Amino acid sequence: MKRRWPKVLLFLLLAGAAVAALIFWLMQPNPVSVLVAEVDRGMVQDSVANTRAGTIKACRRSGLSPSIGGQIVRMPIKEGDRVKQGQVLLEFWNDDLAAQLVLAQRQVRAAEAGAKRACVLADTARRESRRLQELHKKKLASAEVTDQAVGETRAAQAACLAAKVNVEVSQAQVDVAHAALQRTRLVAPFDGIAAQVNGEIGEFVTPSPVGIPTPPAVDLIDDSCIYVSAPMDEVDAAKIRVDMPTKISLDAYGDRVFKGRVRRIAPYVLDREKQARTVEVEADFADPQVTRNMLAGYSADIEIILAQKTDTLRVPTEAVLEGNKVLILGVDSLLHKQQIETGLDNWEYTEVLSGLQAGQKVVVSVDREGVKDGALAQIENRGE
Repeated sequence: MKRRWPKVLLFLLLAGAAVAALIFWLMQPNPVSVLVAEVDRGMVQDSVANTRAGTIKACRRSGLSPSIGGQIVRMPIKEGDRVKQGQVLLEFWNDDLAAQLVLAQRQVRAAEAGAKRACVLADTARRESRRLQELHKKKLASAEVTDQAVGETRAAQAACLAAKVNVEVSQAQVDVAHAALQRTRLVAPFDGIAAQVNGEIGEFVTPSPVGIPTPPAVDLIDDSCIYVSAPMDEVDAAKIRVDMPTKISLDAYGDRVFKGRVRRIAPYVLDREKQARTVEVEADFADPQVTRNMLAGYSADIEIILAQKTDTLRVPTEAVLEGNKVLILGVDSLLHKQQIETGLDNWEYTEVLSGLQAGQKVVVSVDREGVKDGALAQIENRGE
């Protein structure tokens, strides 16, 4: 019996140790799952983006309407047609004006014939006057007859000049009649696409009253040149300069990003009710070929690159906490808060000037519950 006692005591000690170990293990906190990123070197950009969605615009877009009223008799285009500069887009009934133009042109011909007759008579009178002047010198013609011939020559020359001026007046009347006729025709001021056509043959169209906007007869867009116009916050606008590089993205093109440059900064601030004050900034596409299938009116966003470094220490911007601090996952599987000094930054990366080294792992899922300084953590695969 005495020999069995040490064995029982040993068993009790081992059981107690196992229970203590189990209790200790059960009391340990569960590690929090975190997403991490490795501190590395690469490009960091300082950039600003528009506050509200921008818009694709055409360099030239005109809402065309006739300057006079009339009844439509010809409308040779339809929506979506591509037109050339000078092409007739709409024409009113104008038979009366066309007849007036023909009349004016024929009056020019009559005036030219009258001028020719008057000038021939003036030339004949001039020769007769010279002949009488020579005869007068030889005492073969009287002074009275000679003076009369000279006077008639001057009158004939004046009549010739008046007839030539009358031709010019008639030609001006042709121009007036032609201009009146042209007002009944709406022509394309440049090559483009008829985006919208309002009106049908037989309808009577009147000009828009002053101060009352009405739809144009033809909305003409020059799609050979387009750009992005986007509102930038007034705080950011002061940093922007013409020719700064930009990144352009369109909802219609998914994740595709286009290179561009700032082409214009509006010289005034928009102050709209219930909206932040903004400055309109325009950006061109670096490669005009990529805009071939883009439509005016697409929503677009621009990110303007204010400055950039191509090879600098960086961390994802989402890992940076308030006060320029990050959480590092240590070799002990604990999270450690670290103060850092930052440089350039945008929504993607933040430059690290001091406080970190390449290869360290920083937490990017900082908003998860339990993610804090000193917490036990384990790395979660992004595919989980």
